[in-house]
Order: sequence, then structure tokens, then C-alpha cells
Amino acid sequence: MKLTKLLERLEYRCLQGETDIEVRDISNDSRKAGEGSLFFCIKGAVTDGHKYAPQVVAAGAKVLVVEEPVEAPKDVTVIQVKDSRYAMALISAAYYGYPAEEMKVIGVTGTKGKTTTTYMVKSILESAGYKVGLIGTIEAIIGDEVIPANNTTPESMTIQKYFRQMADKGCQIVVMEVSSQGLMLNRTAGIPFELGIFTNIEPDHIGPAEHASFEDYVACKSLLFRQCKVGIMNADDPHLADILRGHTCEVETFGLSEKADLRAENLELVSRPGYLGIRYTVTGKMHFNVEVDIPGKFSVYNSLTAIAICRHFKVEPEQIVEALKKAKVKGRVEKVKVSDDFTLMIDYAHNAMALESLLTTLKEYHPKRLVCMFGCGGNRSKLRRYEMGEVSGKLADFTIITSDNPRYEKPEEIIADIVTGIKKTDGKYITITNRKEAIAYAIHHGEPGDVIILAGKGHEDYQEIEGKKYPMDERVLIQEILEEDRKKVNGAE
Repeated sequence: MKLTKLLERLEYRCLQGETDIEVRDISNDSRKAGEGSLFFCIKGAVTDGHKYAPQVVAAGAKVLVVEEPVEAPKDVTVIQVKDSRYAMALISAAYYGYPAEEMKVIGVTGTKGKTTTTYMVKSILESAGYKVGLIGTIEAIIGDEVIPANNTTPESMTIQKYFRQMADKGCQIVVMEVSSQGLMLNRTAGIPFELGIFTNIEPDHIGPAEHASFEDYVACKSLLFRQCKVGIMNADDPHLADILRGHTCEVETFGLSEKADLRAENLELVSRPGYLGIRYTVTGKMHFNVEVDIPGKFSVYNSLTAIAICRHFKVEPEQIVEALKKAKVKGRVEKVKVSDDFTLMIDYAHNAMALESLLTTLKEYHPKRLVCMFGCGGNRSKLRRYEMGEVSGKLADFTIITSDNPRYEKPEEIIADIVTGIKKTDGKYITITNRKEAIAYAIHHGEPGDVIILAGKGHEDYQEIEGKKYPMDERVLIQEILEEDRKKVNGAE
């Protein structure tokens, strides 16, 4: 593809060389830059891509996209831009033939609810006959292909590559999670979002490697609403006015309050052994009753968000109701059937805020006992361990403290930190370092009416120990435990 075509939507300065040349490939990884390629010099958190210019030129790169001048042979074209990440997003879109313009792209941003909402939307739209691609925290789904995710919102080159594959496979709609980091780092620049969704915002992702302050976090989230045609917003969120500051889109709202355009009313918890759900009435822009087999008020918000989105695609209420019954999200209050007497679930809650929200929700169903099993990641904040221990001690009737991803720390030392937190409460607990043994203990000691939550791992199918990821999927562990139990019973007979 001609370099002039790649640069057509970008402001730039050509410092040297020709723009009327052929580009064979684009890359931001110096190890992958080859003959006739274009290389993006990105200033990253760990390293500066400008210093790799000599290396990629030696490998055959013919174009360098830079923020500051670099030395290069005369036959190498050097393109200077204000922001090389922004340039990478626009050039990637051009390289793949602007695939987003062939589909309707839905972007979902917010602190919580992004993943569940995107899967609900996919389920509803597919039930209505649409072909839908998905990009998110767990995976990207392109037709029958499932690609595990590294980031909630991938790099712009990867997004555009996925978009091209989706368009080529006949996808009409893409639903994607849009993280604050993705917006801040211009990974989604140039995408013509049909709908932008705001679920909620709470203090999170604040720190040296992410956002300097909550205000910065809010400002990054708000960027989506200068890049979409219609913004669908949570009317009940106290920070909505800040999110809408500077918006350029049409706005409609959802929520529980009367001011929302699409509302949920008459909320009713639904509980029976092995099943926790919630039902409510949709009013405002649509009118019907719905039941979701995922517990809690947050399930109302997630499903109502999905309904607000799918309304724009003329989906009938009957299709929405049926699709929401089938919508499942791996590792998000995911029920796993082990007994007719008690309920067992897997969830990704891996910090105090998420765990508190989850346990508070489950307590509303008045289980006989609320049992919480969790661990904490190694080489992460010790404060998180104390806080999670304290939260579980206060809210759960019984806590099983185990190992998560110990990384380069000893699991026993991480567990000891969690115990420090739980000892601030009167909560009963046991420590079992081996996660499979901890799950087996939870199952074998389950009592009628219990709700047991396995928290922290969620969709993850590995355990990280000393730099290596070992296969470990809690669903697999549960089936192994049940199979071992069956063999013991049969052997005893």
C-alpha cells in the first residue's frame, strides 16, 4: 500500500525521503519490522521505540513514524507526528482498509459491568439474527475463532486487524470494551463508534502506572463521548455530569431513577437451590418484564444497559427476554452445578471493592451461610490483602483463604497477610494453601442453603508461579474433584 494512502487522515511532517513509496507491512515491534516495512517509534512506559530506529532500518524498514527526529539513511522516509500512538491508530485503520466503517461499532466503558454487558449484547443481537464480533477483557471473538486477551482494549494495530477479520467474516456489529487506558493511549482513535456506553465509575486504576488521579481517570473515560454518534449513559451515576463534559454525541439514559429514559422498576430477587437471579419491569422507551439468572442489582444495570443498546437495532422484547436467559459470562458470578442443596459460583472479584460489592449482593439472598474462598496475587499491594481479608471477615460467614497467582512470593506469606486483615474482624476462617484442596473443602463442607463463592480467578485458566503460567481452570478442578468423589463412592461400594 502506498504511504500517501496510509497518511491520508493524519497531520504530519515529512522530515526526509519520499511519501510516494510502497509499504509492505506496519509494526511497532522492532523484532517484527522487516523489508519494506513502516515502524512506529512509540514512547512507552518501559522503553522508547525511537532508540530502535537503527535496528529496524538495518532489518529493511523504509518508513519511520516518529515524534522527534532520528538519524536514518537518506533512502528511509521519516514522518514526524505529534503523537505516534495516535498516528499508529489512524495508519492501522488505513492499512486494513477502514474496516470499522463496514460495521456498527459499540464501545462500552466504565469501572464495572463492561464484560458482562458486552456478552449480553452479543447474545441478544445474535438471537435477533445479527452476526456480532466481540473484543474484551476475556477474549476476542471473530466468527468461530476465539483469541484470549492480553489487555481489555488491545493496541490499535490489533484492533484494526480484528476489525478487518470480522468484516471479512460478515460481522455487521462489533461490541467492544473500551478501557480508560485504551482511550488515554489512543488505541481507539479514529474508530467511528455508533454507540458509546457509560456503565459507572468508581475510584480504580489510580497509580503511577495508570491514572494520576480520579479526575484524570474520569477525563479519560469521557473521551469516548466525543467519538460516538449516540451516548447511552447511566443516569444514576453521581459522576455523569463530569463524564458528559465536552461531549459531542446525542445522549440517552438508563437506570432506576425516574429521570432515566429507559428504567427498571419492581425489582424482585429470585432464589432457589442452585439458582440466584433477579426479575424486573422495563419501562420508559420500552415496556416488558425480564428475568436474569445472574444475582444482584448490578445484573439489573448490566442487562438494562444491554437492552438500551439493542433497542437501537430493533430487537423485539421477546428476543431480548429469551437471549438474557442464555447469556453467560465466564468467571462473572458464574454458577457451577455441584449439588442440589447449595449454590457454588466463580467470580473474578480480586480487590476489596469488587469483593465487597459481590458479597453484599449475595447476602441480600439470605443464604444459610455465605462462604467465600479467595487468595491474593503476589508482587502486588499488601494493602489489598489486608482489605480483602477484612471485607470477607465482615461479610462472609466463613472464609477459606488459599493461593491465587503467587508470582515470585511464597503463597504462605501472602496468606499470612490476608489473615492479618481477617483478624480485625470476628470472621471464621481456615487457610488451605493448595487451591484445588481449598475448593474440595468448600464443596465437601457445603450445607443446604449455602452460597459458596470462589473469588479472584474468574475466567483465568492458569496459575502464575515464579514467572511461569501453569494450567489451572477452576471449572476443571471442580469436575476433577467431583469425579474423584464418584470413584471413592464406587470403590467403597
